[in-house]
Amino acid sequence: MTTPSPLNSPDGHIPLLLIPGLLCDAALWKAQAEALADIASVQIADITQDDSIRAMARRLLAEAPPRFALAGLSMGGYVSFEIMRQAPERVLRLALVDTMASLDTPERRQQRIGLRALAERGRFLGISPQLLPNLIHASRIGTPAANEVLAMGKRVGREAFLRQQQAIINRTDSRPTLADIHVPTLIVVGADDKLTPVAEAQAMHRGIAGSRLEILPTCGHLPPLELPERMTALLRDWFTGTHD
Repeated sequence: MTTPSPLNSPDGHIPLLLIPGLLCDAALWKAQAEALADIASVQIADITQDDSIRAMARRLLAEAPPRFALAGLSMGGYVSFEIMRQAPERVLRLALVDTMASLDTPERRQQRIGLRALAERGRFLGISPQLLPNLIHASRIGTPAANEVLAMGKRVGREAFLRQQQAIINRTDSRPTLADIHVPTLIVVGADDKLTPVAEAQAMHRGIAGSRLEILPTCGHLPPLELPERMTALLRDWFTGTHD
């Protein structure tokens, strides 16, 4: 009997681990998971159970295949950086989508602390319609993509939001370890992202040797939902090594 390669899943495909962002669940990556099933064994991570980025990374590594390709969006990017610190030898490829290596500004950190305090007092609204312009491009307000963003926030819920915000507030600065990343790396950012802007993506691109940077016009913070076909095409090229 032939022993399966440690790189591959039972279906013969290389594993691909997709990590959502704050108040996002598997629906964020649904289009990509379905479209890439012909070349990858896709797993979408759950990062709702832990209150530190380190613990999230440990949990995912404990449940992941021996080696895998890794893509994370926003908070998922923070977890991806931590995975690269804890077990770089297990990651075949890395995709960083609308995230940043740097820490929050003092003002942004205080905003997070304030939102967490409100949620602790029972004033958790998930993602309100008023917050949507910070997450998706204005042209997509009122579309199914916007409705999915609102629905994900409700599904993830208050308790997970509290844990996730705590994890983000206390996360490690990843800038000093960018130069330690030596796998094929794709960096994607929406041109109109208000939360992790283009300048942050450009800084990561400069810090990771040989990385590829893609700036998506007319796109905000959530390309997998806003531009699903374009995001899928980028991941397919990255996963298959088309631009290596």
